[in-house]
Formats: sequence, structure tokens, C-alpha cells
Amino acid sequence: MVDSERIKSAVVELLAAIGEDPTRSELTATPTKVAEAYAEFFKGVGVDATAVLAETFEAEHNEVVILKDIDFVSMCEHHLLPFTGVAHIAYLPSDRVIGLGRLPKLVEIVASRPQLQENLTAQVADALEAGLNTRGVVVVIEARHHCVVSRGARQPEANTVTMAARGCYAEPIARAEVMGLISK
Repeated sequence: MVDSERIKSAVVELLAAIGEDPTRSELTATPTKVAEAYAEFFKGVGVDATAVLAETFEAEHNEVVILKDIDFVSMCEHHLLPFTGVAHIAYLPSDRVIGLGRLPKLVEIVASRPQLQENLTAQVADALEAGLNTRGVVVVIEARHHCVVSRGARQPEANTVTMAARGCYAEPIARAEVMGLISK
């Protein structure tokens, strides 16, 4: 649970630390707005991501399930600046599947924490593997990091791509077909 009062106090201190006047009329609402934004950005902290995978259905087939272009926003844990992008998820069910709407919810929960993209990718794959007892999982995440866009390297068009593979898809030959489908 986010402590809004502590966030507001920290924002007042931050504004003063950069040489601003936190009582200036344009800034008086800023601590509240930041606290509200942080409550949304970090709503996944302490939430069990596998809980959204609890409602399953018997699989009538056991072929790969792919959902592409799942939009997300996360916060870089190094700079507390956003990174935004899309996740592509493929899983090979054993005997159970989930509703497709559960996959974006899973990504949202895991992304709503201070994150590194590499960890976000792995955590989504691990949750699917554990929550559904899949035979294989591939997660590919493409994201633009605002710490790279607006400071340091200042590369506004640079994207980072990470991938995590579990189960049978840990083998490159088995993963190749799924990666081909994801990249279409």
C-alpha cells in the first residue's frame, strides 16, 4: 500500500531541493498529483501476479497460445522514470488455459512495480510457468526507456528488447517457430 502522505512530503522536499518554491501557486497541487500517480504506477508492489491466473479452463488443444502487442508502462528502478512498450507472450499449455484478458492483467501487475526490463520479462515468464504449469513460455518485451530518451545517452528512438524462454522453448530450435510468429 502506497503511503500518500510520505510521498507528498518527499515531493515538497524534492521541489525545495531543486531550488523551487513548493508554495508557488502552480506547484501547490503537485505533491498530491505525484502521490496519486505513484499509487497507480506502483499498484503491483506486493501483489501475487499468479493470482490472476487462478481461473483456468480445460484445454481442448495443446498448441501454442500467443498474444502480441500488450501495452504497458513501468518505472525504471534506477531512475524512477517510466519505460513504455509492448509485451508479446506465447505459452504452450499442458492441460489448462486462461482467458486471453488475463495475460495483459499479468503484465500490468508485474510492470506496476519499480522494475528493470530484464526482470519484468523474466517475472512474467516465471509467473506463467508457475501459475499454469505450462510446457513452454516465451516472453518478448520491447520498450523505450525515458532515462535513455531524456537524460544520459539522449537517444529518443532507441528501444530495448528482452526475451525470456522457459520449458521446451528454452531450446533454440523449439523457440524459433514461436519467435517467427511473434515477429509477424
